[in-house]
Amino acid sequence: MIWENDKELFALAKKELFTALVGDILDTKKRYHQFLYQEIKPLDNSQVVIGRAMPVLEADVFTDKVCDGHTELMEKPFGLMFHALDDLKEDEVYIATGASFDYAMWGGLMTARAKALKAAGTVVNGFSRDTPDVISQGYPCFSRGTYAQDQGVRGKVIDWRVPIEIKGIRINPGDIIFGDLDGVVVIPQELENEVFEEAFDKGRTEKLLRKSVDEGMAAVEAYEKFGIF
Repeated sequence: MIWENDKELFALAKKELFTALVGDILDTKKRYHQFLYQEIKPLDNSQVVIGRAMPVLEADVFTDKVCDGHTELMEKPFGLMFHALDDLKEDEVYIATGASFDYAMWGGLMTARAKALKAAGTVVNGFSRDTPDVISQGYPCFSRGTYAQDQGVRGKVIDWRVPIEIKGIRINPGDIIFGDLDGVVVIPQELENEVFEEAFDKGRTEKLLRKSVDEGMAAVEAYEKFGIF
């Protein structure tokens, strides 16, 4: 491998790779469904996120606090959201699902805390808010769009660092999340080394192919020579 640790891998990926290329490699592994919903986009088109998944599970509620229920969780406004947020580690991605699309799951203050913890970014299967604040902090945030309505009386985090599913794609703690303007792809831990090794090789071959095409090589000839297009 050309990297020795996560920091080196993530820096190389940001420099040389893009999600479409990694998705192509996953196809060769018969992992045909590793991209999240196409609606999940960065708040700023220049944002790229890559890091280890810290999955977060959320659920709808209908008031901020219930004191006569059967679980202490319902007594906590936002549920376990603050606990999950504080547990973020360096180079991890806060990736959340489980809620409806009736409120925002991420905002400016959450961004400030995540950035202080050196998290890699956030991906939510829902909306985000406080958009100018989030963008101004230079923190990668991917969501279905922006919506100001708060989750305080509408949603609670019920667990974190547990397996979740988005679009039928299982996301386990520690899987690699890679997102750019074209989408967000999930790379399972058990495949990560071979996927990235082959992605770097393919990326470097594509640069040679592009040079040949720019110099006038026909598509048929390029494909026959390089095996990709």
